Amino acid sequence: MKNKLIALAVALLLGGSQVWAQAQQPATTAAPVASVKIGYTNMEYILQNMPEFKDIQNQLTIQRTQLEKNYGDMTKEFQDKLGAYEKGQAQMSDVIKADKEKELQGLQQRIQEFQSNSSAQLQNKYNQLVNPVMQKIQTNIDAVAKESGFNFVFNLDAGSGTIPVLLYAPEENDVTNLVFKKMGVAIPAKQPAAQTTQQPTNTNAAKPATTPKKN
Repeated sequence: MKNKLIALAVALLLGGSQVWAQAQQPATTAAPVASVKIGYTNMEYILQNMPEFKDIQNQLTIQRTQLEKNYGDMTKEFQDKLGAYEKGQAQMSDVIKADKEKELQGLQQRIQEFQSNSSAQLQNKYNQLVNPVMQKIQTNIDAVAKESGFNFVFNLDAGSGTIPVLLYAPEENDVTNLVFKKMGVAIPAKQPAAQTTQQPTNTNAAKPATTPKKN
């Protein structure tokens, strides 16, 4: 019996020693987490330094100038006819007065429609000119990201009057110059933050006078 008790004590002692030894061993190292490489650029800044940008500005200016001229001509016609109506309405018969008022109302409606259509025309022209260049820039950003091992590339410019997407980022993660090199575009001299491209604007000069109401 005594021998059995000794054997049991030895077994318990050895078992406890093994547990203690296991507890002292360092925990298994977790599997390493794959690193994520993040880059950033400013697509608006790249666009403004593309060779095509000056031509885009020139074409938009030409179209905007023509639309503003047409708007001015229509407005002058309205003002001239309104002045003639107001000057001679006392001598007009009711039938002639009604015809003149109808003509003025039609001109005013045409001007309002022209304003709306002009804004749409300018926006369509802008998209037609800019979209292919932006697609070209995006294609080269994709290529640079793959070649340089970037998992993500953010655009700093979130739009006019908005807070940038990234508030801080290391300068070495800026892929802008890599994109310029990829496209064969000369890297511009260091400049302040790029200004937003001028978007199409309404061709509103001055609102036409209100059409006279029937007496």
